[in-house]
Amino acid sequence: MRLLIAAILVASLAGPFAVDRALAAPPAAVMPQSPQQIHLTFAPVVKRVAPAVVNVYSRSVVEARTNPLFADPLFQQFFGFSPELRRRVQQSLGSGVIVRSDGIILTNNHVIEGGQNIIVALSDKREFKAKVLLADKRTDLAVLKIDTKGEKLPIVEFGNSDRLQVGDLVLAIGDPFGVGQTTTMGIVSALARTGVSANDYQFFIQTDAAINPGNSGGALVTTDGKLAGINTAIVSRTGGSVGIGFAIPANLARRVLEGALGGGGIKLPWIGADAQAITGDIAQGLGLSRPGGVVLKSVYPGGPVARAGLKKGDVIFSVDGFAVDDMQSLNYRIATHKPGDTVKMHVRRGGKTTDIAVKLDLPPENPPRELTTVAGRSPMTGAKVENLSPAVALELQMNDSAKGVVIVSTQSGTPSAGYGFQAGDIIRSVNGITINRVGDLTRALEGANGQWNMVVDRDGRQMRLSVSG
Repeated sequence: MRLLIAAILVASLAGPFAVDRALAAPPAAVMPQSPQQIHLTFAPVVKRVAPAVVNVYSRSVVEARTNPLFADPLFQQFFGFSPELRRRVQQSLGSGVIVRSDGIILTNNHVIEGGQNIIVALSDKREFKAKVLLADKRTDLAVLKIDTKGEKLPIVEFGNSDRLQVGDLVLAIGDPFGVGQTTTMGIVSALARTGVSANDYQFFIQTDAAINPGNSGGALVTTDGKLAGINTAIVSRTGGSVGIGFAIPANLARRVLEGALGGGGIKLPWIGADAQAITGDIAQGLGLSRPGGVVLKSVYPGGPVARAGLKKGDVIFSVDGFAVDDMQSLNYRIATHKPGDTVKMHVRRGGKTTDIAVKLDLPPENPPRELTTVAGRSPMTGAKVENLSPAVALELQMNDSAKGVVIVSTQSGTPSAGYGFQAGDIIRSVNGITINRVGDLTRALEGANGQWNMVVDRDGRQMRLSVSG
């Protein structure tokens, strides 16, 4: 007590600022008092989670032509040659995450796409042949199943990816470059990243945890061991990690898993509108104080947002309190719900800002698909085509107001592949005949009398093809 009084007396004699300086002095450094204070580690989390991260091998047999000249349909027609093909085995490598103890695994669609023999290797080196329950290009996610003969496997529990914040610590676990299971640490660098891929549902978690080739399909986990996302892509000029990696949020992965296990595949809901991001110029033209949200470019009659009273030119700012700044982020917020759910949107409708409830639906198949493989003799022989509807457009990641007949796929070695037709091409006309339905197309091709003058729409560009034969 005497020492404290003396110290205050000395400080008062030293001047008016001495007490402030004495009180503001930093505390003395304290040495760690226990091993726990010295040894900070994520080893317990990794020990629990790592056994649920697997390697995924996909093998496929591909055919390559020995001479590109043989691929020309006219060359084949006049000289009677068929393409000479050479078979080779192609293998891809990625990672996966066990999310159910009976052998249900999440990975990326691009890891297993085209694979004819998919093998899952557990952390204890055992290998299992996997069955594909669902492979979805729209979300770049796939669900696999291995037969464990009743054995219960370790799992990674789902976390709520909407609770992530920039700066949160995360761990990335996978098999980079096939060197063996590896764990890296970083932070969440950004949320809601779009513009990374051509996926309509891209809405990535960005992290600086090292992610390299082979990490695709692996786990991004929080420090409490919950699944935050599925590692998917990197930005790199060299192919190695430069601290810019991306993961698909766990909330979307959970929806895909529910679709796979529920039977009938994933059924993503639909709002019945197309929109574009609001830039500074657009915001000024709309009378908004700042850029943000999306402005509706088209509204499908009778669709969910149309029933809620939204029209072309109206603005959507947020869904369930989460900001949407482009069509991809809007699609993501809708995709994490189920058909029949009701979402709350903050919008500007008719010049007034308000909150509205929108009940989500499945996109309609109107007109019916009429899926057909083109037969006979024409440049499109071997192509699978169907009528465009909102449901088909959603599956093909096209504008849901698109109409006409679209190519779903082409078969290797057929004229349709040889002439360069691609999935997503819309056939507009054949010999001047407008193509509205599949029946229009088949009749026009059959009645062409050896001369096909076609107009094809590809990504909004019109191309012309003229074939005689």
